[in-house]
Amino acid sequence: MNKRPGILFDRRYYEHSIPQLSLENAGRVRSLYHTLEGPKYRDRLRAYHPREASVAEVESVHSSFYLEQLREHVNTADPYSYDRDTYLMEQSIFTAALAAGGCLELADRIMGGEIDHGFALIRPPGHHAEPGRGMGFCVFNNVAITAEHLRRVHGLQRILILDFDVHHGNGTQSVFYETEQVFFISIHQEKLFPFTGERQEVGGGKGRGYTINLPVHQQFADLEYLYLLSKVLGGVVEQYLPQMILVSAGFDGHCEDSISKILLTTHWYATVTELLKHLAHEACNDRLLFVLEGGYNPLSLEASVLATVDSLLQPAGRRPGVIHSERAAKILDNHPLHAFWTV
Repeated sequence: MNKRPGILFDRRYYEHSIPQLSLENAGRVRSLYHTLEGPKYRDRLRAYHPREASVAEVESVHSSFYLEQLREHVNTADPYSYDRDTYLMEQSIFTAALAAGGCLELADRIMGGEIDHGFALIRPPGHHAEPGRGMGFCVFNNVAITAEHLRRVHGLQRILILDFDVHHGNGTQSVFYETEQVFFISIHQEKLFPFTGERQEVGGGKGRGYTINLPVHQQFADLEYLYLLSKVLGGVVEQYLPQMILVSAGFDGHCEDSISKILLTTHWYATVTELLKHLAHEACNDRLLFVLEGGYNPLSLEASVLATVDSLLQPAGRRPGVIHSERAAKILDNHPLHAFWTV
């Protein structure tokens, strides 16, 4: 019998907010939260509330110096005194700790066998936050803190993180660049903020080969994205055998989100969720956790998240069929990943 997926959201995430205009704001998720509380989803999902991540849990990824910097900047009059994109105000550190803690709550529920799949609908996002600095709307690196928690508390030694946000997850990559215990895969639009994630970035030391970057061209859409991820994830999961799959789920590659020039449709997010469910079922006892990152058009964000949730609600099925894409196949030509993995 399939377990109900876990969902986590909390109105306290609205508290990270300023009067000035920002793409990353509480309005991104208000309607989405309301919909998930409605009759269509209320009895089909297991709803959870976040806890606040402890200082020790945050410092498993971030330096104490960075936390001290944040404390200094949250009390300044200018919310952009720390970074020109990443605003800070009185409630920011608490809300960021609640975001990270929400991910830990769902991870613990998955590891305890209470749920197989989960979606942490948190904010602020996290994948740009590096050990010593925040950037790109990100304060604490939620998915990295979760992976560290899985290693330290639950003893996992093979964790796969897929980041399909349209921007490269530079912060997550930097945390795990030299370890083989966390495999990081990012597909993102090339030459876009934060201007990292080149294909030559493959990891260092013991982590060499455990980072795969797939920078893609403008105008790539469902066909190209599904082809690339099916090929790469299929090969990597079969050989690496992750014990859990984490997803930095950014929805800013949607064709109706103006922040990028990628043309994914709402349907693609449902399809990639089917693929990830299939791979998690084959490799890691269905352990699969989505963590919200970007997505700045509230309408397309809500539609895409709900498509993902609807896919999580369906019984595990066959791996989605994939049509060959010559344009996407060229991305893999002479890619350095071939020195480490068969895809």
